[in-house]
Amino acid sequence: MLFKKLVTAFALTCAVAFGATAALAADPENTMIITLKDGDVVVGLRPDLAPKHVAQIKELVREGAYNGVAFHRVIDGFMAQTGDVQFGNMDKNFSASDVGTGGSDKPNIPAEFSQTPFKRGTVGMARAQDPNSANSQFFIMFTPAPSLDGQYTVVGEVEKGIEHIDAIKKGDESANGTVSEPDRMVKVRIAADK
Repeated sequence: MLFKKLVTAFALTCAVAFGATAALAADPENTMIITLKDGDVVVGLRPDLAPKHVAQIKELVREGAYNGVAFHRVIDGFMAQTGDVQFGNMDKNFSASDVGTGGSDKPNIPAEFSQTPFKRGTVGMARAQDPNSANSQFFIMFTPAPSLDGQYTVVGEVEKGIEHIDAIKKGDESANGTVSEPDRMVKVRIAADK
C-alpha cells in the first residue's frame, strides 16, 4: 500500500512538473521558432518575467526583422548572441565592423530583471552598460552563468533544439567571441502565426 502511494505521489509530481513545461510550450502566442541551418530551435517566451521585452521581440519577429541576422558573438562555453537587426542582417545590411553595436528602429526597453537564473538554454537580452539599453539583441546560454543573474533580463528558454544552438559557429576567444563568416537565423516566427 505504501509503495502504491509513493508511486502515485511520484506520478503526480512528474505530471505537475512536465505539465508546466507543456503548458508553456503549448502557448503558441509566446513560442518563438528560430530556424537555423541545422534545424529549428523552439523558445518559450516569458511575458510573465519580461512583458515589455517579449512584446518588442514579438513585434520584431512579426516584421521579419530577425530573418537572416547573424550570430555575431559566440563564446564557446558561455553563449551565442544575435539580434542586431541594424547591422547584422547578412542578406541586406551586414557590417562586420558594426555588427553588435546596433539595435532596431524601436526604443530601448527599461530593465525587467528577475530572480530567474541564467542556465543552459536561457534566452536573455543583450544590453550596453546602461541597464535600460536592451533593444533587439539577445543571447542564448550554452552553460549556466550565475554572474548574469539579476543583471540581465531573462526573456525565455529553449524548449527544443538546443543541439542546434550548440552547433553554431564559435567566435575568436581573443576577440571576445567575434565570429568571421557567422551563422545566422534563417527565419524566425511566432508559432501562432502559421
